[in-house]
Order: sequence, then structure tokens, then C-alpha cells
Amino acid sequence: MIVVDGSIGEGGGQILRTAVALAAILGEPVRIVNIRAKRSRPGLRPQHLNAIRAIALMTGGRLEGDRVGSMEVYFEPGRIKPGTYRIDIGTAGSVSLILQAVLPVAAYAPGPVRLWIRGGTDVPRAPTIDYMREVLARLLAQLGYTLRITVETRGHYPKGGGIVHVDIPSPPQGFKTRDFTRRGALVEARGRSHAVKLPRHVAERQARSARETLRRLTGIEASVEVEWVPPEDRRHLGPGSGVALWTVYEQTVLGGDSLGERGKPAEKVGREAAEHLAGDLATGAALDRHASDMIPLYLALAGGVSRVTGARLTLHARTVLMLLEQMLPGFKYKLEGEAPFTAVLESPGV
Repeated sequence: MIVVDGSIGEGGGQILRTAVALAAILGEPVRIVNIRAKRSRPGLRPQHLNAIRAIALMTGGRLEGDRVGSMEVYFEPGRIKPGTYRIDIGTAGSVSLILQAVLPVAAYAPGPVRLWIRGGTDVPRAPTIDYMREVLARLLAQLGYTLRITVETRGHYPKGGGIVHVDIPSPPQGFKTRDFTRRGALVEARGRSHAVKLPRHVAERQARSARETLRRLTGIEASVEVEWVPPEDRRHLGPGSGVALWTVYEQTVLGGDSLGERGKPAEKVGREAAEHLAGDLATGAALDRHASDMIPLYLALAGGVSRVTGARLTLHARTVLMLLEQMLPGFKYKLEGEAPFTAVLESPGV
């Protein structure tokens, strides 16, 4: 049995999600202690429970300690199974963070996997769903993992209610090694500005600000579509808004996003998304700040030697690497720099 200290590194829910996902893939029991010990409200929150319960369901595994406030969880996985799984977070908890937990596990199912997830699609302190479907999904495709993310309705804080469908018709049963060190030529720059149960001009102003700021900072001309949900649409709970931008290169994809909030001008929302992307582009790295956290897990599972250049070595990224070193036998990594950083990952794979 593997024992993981949930207070290491960033000390948040990411350790729990990643540890349980790795345990499911490895087929090894794991006990996580000191869960979220550094947080003002330590222990499990509802969104964490949904993530680990979904993994338990996908594996026919056994969970102990899975209750709100628990600071210790034991997970004994079974075999990963294909099928259709419904995950209802019940709050505005992030759908993207649920996907961070379950997508690596679904890749090892011996048949198609379909996910139905309800919660927050565009909420603070998490990548937006547009980032997941336009950036992460494209990067995973380069590792041999093809999936389709469809947004039925959007969910914002505090109401949630967003519904996302994920279709994985042919799980790869593993991943390809890859060097994410060069971008290649720019292929296209795109974006999506949405506003739910707000005036249409909110989405339009966000889009215009994002385009103008990205052009001013980088010289890149982006095509930003406007997605507007009128107040009378009862399917969406709303209100909420946001912008995601992404640049597709020959060898990689980088993105940036920002969310609206009460009292925050639409122009600032668009400007922030462009500034986030422009800041990461200026580093010359092949992966943006979000992907720098997420992609190393998949490369470690691939086996062999992979290299990445990331825009920012966040505490989340360091924590994932520390956890991989503990849980994945034979995994080694070497880091150089911070903003940007270079990582060399060596792993026997799974």
C-alpha cells in the first residue's frame, strides 16, 4: 500500500485527485492522510468527493473515509471499466478539476467511456471548460489520446448547473512520449467570449478587448467568437461570463482565460485573458501555465524520456512531480529554471 501525505507541496485537492487516479491506473491501494491540511477549511469538500467517487465507480474500487471534512481516505481500486458515468457535483464545483482526475483513468479503460458531468464550467481557481476542450484536448491528441468535450449548458459560481459531455470512443491504453520544447509556426489564433443571462454587449466587449490586447502585446490577430445566452433561456442558471483564447502552433497549443464577476468591466475580462496568454507566449515555452501542471502526469505514464518547456513552474507543477516520484516506480525528473522552466522526465511507463 502507498501512503501519501496530502499536505506536501501545494497541499490542496490536486494531491488527492492525482494520487487516487494514479492508484487506479497502477492497481495499487493508496492511503492519503492530512488531506488539505493547509487550507482554512481542511479535509474533503464536495467537489473532491465527486472526483474520487467517480474513480471508484470506474474501477469498482473500495473507498473509506469519503465524507465531507475527512482528512484521511483509503482507496483500493478494482479494474478500470468502460461505460457511461454520471457525475453530479451538486454545487458550482469545477468540472475541469473533475476531468483532471478522471481523464487519466479513462484512458486505460478497455472500451469506450462517456462522461456526463454537472457543476461549474467557468469558475474561479480552475481552468475554464473552453481551456480544457480547446487546449488540453488538443495536447492530449498529440499523445495519442483522442476525446471530445461538448458543453450543453454553462455553470458559473455560485449556482453551477453546467452540463458537460465527454466522449472517449477509443481509449489509448497508454500514452506516447513527446517533446514539448518547440512550438513551430503559428497555425491559427482563436477565442470564445461568452455571456450567460447578461446583455449581449458584455460578450462582444470582452471579445473586442481580448482581440485588441492580444494584437497590441503580441502582434497576433485572433478570431474570437461570441457566445450569448439570453436572460429568458431557462436551461442555464447564470449569470456569468468569460473569455478563453488559444494559439495553435505546428507542435503545441497555448491558451489563456479570464472570468467575469460582479463589478468587473467586460473590457478587463478580455484584457486579462489576452495578458495571461501573451505573458506565457513571451517566455518562449511550448506549454502555458495550466498545461505545465497537467501534461507531466501523462508524459510520466507514457514511459521513456520526454522533455517540456513550461511558461511557469508553479507549486502545483512541483507537487505533481513530487507525487509521481513517490508513486510511480522508476520515475525521475530534472528541472531547470522557473519562468520559463525546462523539465526532463524519465519513466518506465505504465
